[in-house]
Amino acid sequence: MDSPVKSASRAGSRPDEAAAIENLSVSLERDGVRSDVLRGVSLTVKKGEIVGLVGESGSGKSVLALAMMGLLPAASRPVMTGTIRVAGTDVVNGSADELRKMRRDDLGVIFQDPMTSLNPTMRVGRQITEATRDEDETLRLMSAVGIADAALRIRVFPHELSGGLRQRIMAAIAVAGSPSLIIADEPTTALDVTVQAQVLDLLRELRDEFGCSVVLITHDLAVAGTIADRIAVLYAGRIAEVGTAPDVLHRPTHPYTIGLLGSRLSLETPRNLPLRTLRPETASADERMRGCAYHSRCPFAVTSCAVEQPPIALSTESGAERERACWRSLDEIRAATNDAAAGLEVAAGELLERGGIVADARPSTATPGAGRPAVQLIDVHTTFVLKSGGRKRREVHALRGVDLTVMPGEAVSIVGESGSGKSTLLRAIAGLNPVTSGRVVLAEGGAQMVFQDAGSSLTPWLTVGELLNERLLPLHLTKAERDKRIERALTSIGLPTAVARVRPSELSGGQRQRVALARSTMIPPAVLLCDEPTSALDASLAASVLNLIREMRSELEMTVLFVTHDLSVARLMGDRIVVMTQGEIVEVGDAEVVTRRPEHPYTRNLLASVPEIGVLA
Repeated sequence: MDSPVKSASRAGSRPDEAAAIENLSVSLERDGVRSDVLRGVSLTVKKGEIVGLVGESGSGKSVLALAMMGLLPAASRPVMTGTIRVAGTDVVNGSADELRKMRRDDLGVIFQDPMTSLNPTMRVGRQITEATRDEDETLRLMSAVGIADAALRIRVFPHELSGGLRQRIMAAIAVAGSPSLIIADEPTTALDVTVQAQVLDLLRELRDEFGCSVVLITHDLAVAGTIADRIAVLYAGRIAEVGTAPDVLHRPTHPYTIGLLGSRLSLETPRNLPLRTLRPETASADERMRGCAYHSRCPFAVTSCAVEQPPIALSTESGAERERACWRSLDEIRAATNDAAAGLEVAAGELLERGGIVADARPSTATPGAGRPAVQLIDVHTTFVLKSGGRKRREVHALRGVDLTVMPGEAVSIVGESGSGKSTLLRAIAGLNPVTSGRVVLAEGGAQMVFQDAGSSLTPWLTVGELLNERLLPLHLTKAERDKRIERALTSIGLPTAVARVRPSELSGGQRQRVALARSTMIPPAVLLCDEPTSALDASLAASVLNLIREMRSELEMTVLFVTHDLSVARLMGDRIVVMTQGEIVEVGDAEVVTRRPEHPYTRNLLASVPEIGVLA
């Protein structure tokens, strides 16, 4: 490693361990300020085991993965104490040659975005062959990870494959050296439910066929529970709870785990209530260092929680053996809900309603209006012509004869797999994509769009105040009037007015998405177009943004079209659901009816792919 590291302890590897982490602490430096990112983390991954590593953004999951790979960025001047061993290699103290050998022979990695990991200028087969050194072996691996027509696809470039197929290419590279451990860092984030299910099945199959262990990093507890043997919950750089997947998901013992479960959306989430979110963080970094990092968000915290850090210890409460770091016993937590006699699952249900989570918005009371439609699409076709070397290559029919009418004040969710035409439909309504034929009719007031990645849709060199001010320039207001509107807009999205002075890069993902919403509604449009605005956010942040959209719809009397690959979100956000595949609408209906009694086989397949905690036993 190119950075200064010190080890406080060393531990020999055991024959049944693929990786062992003991008392690991990591600090990183940014803009001259050093921060503790991991604090005293201990975790063992047994051979052939799948461990799910779960937590919100900023909890330290990806830093832990980078530390295990020996790839912490040198620019952040990392300092590590403790022990990491992967397949017997001392990662903390190992030489650069030893770490390269470990990464080559013992470790496979699947990152969140394969497009940033795969070389866009190289055919995928060549990239796999760099690891296998044999084209026949490359073809065998491509078939092993479920890539059909491997002999044809070995010659294509990454951009010619779908997101799911690109992840399978990454999986083939990851297992090429027969590693003992695969680290999968958010491999299913932003994938549609069917592709997500395929990737998760693939990880399980890789474990079964190649005998490797897997560390699956995700912010979705249900995704982890789909394939993990054990789940480790990480919060603010510390382990909060470790246990078997069924125990953690059905019998949680740490308030943070309970809060995560409570803020997660499902097909059973009540549609007529505000979505539940974790309480906001109010403790300073120094206060979190002194005591339990979760104490300012925890409804069960006592004085000792703020002044002394709880050790992680073995617990047999709830009839299951697991590790947890909490000063309060389950009996005390149950007593705090006035339900001490209840069993754990009932108590957990009470906690989901009354503890650790808050409802930060009112449910929408908007109802579809009458009169002229807000949006009308009449036999809309959109065809893209792909070219290579200046010559026409092939045509892609993104929309095929789409007819859709949306009334004023109505919310419509649009679902389907990647490539089904959802985003193309929204961009056609916004006028960002020309239609080949057909008509798009918009109500007076037009449409504004909120994109999936707020970070790339907000001008990075402008402050938040300047971004919001741009939308007000056509109104010819005085500076005082514009400042007042900007202040009111920030207050309405739950951000302090001081945010007006910062740039988007200084905000969290959830905060950036709130700014994007404020910018789109500074002058309320007739139609708000939301293109996957929460797909890459943690459950609690996503719920907070969804609450905000519902509230804005009600207060501003907007029509909302909401594109998502998550049927749980589609059911909550839409009065109706539109199901698309291959550029066509195959089913339209009341949101509750479509999710409870789907008529089209494609819709039924989408629903069957939704990971649900309730199906785990």
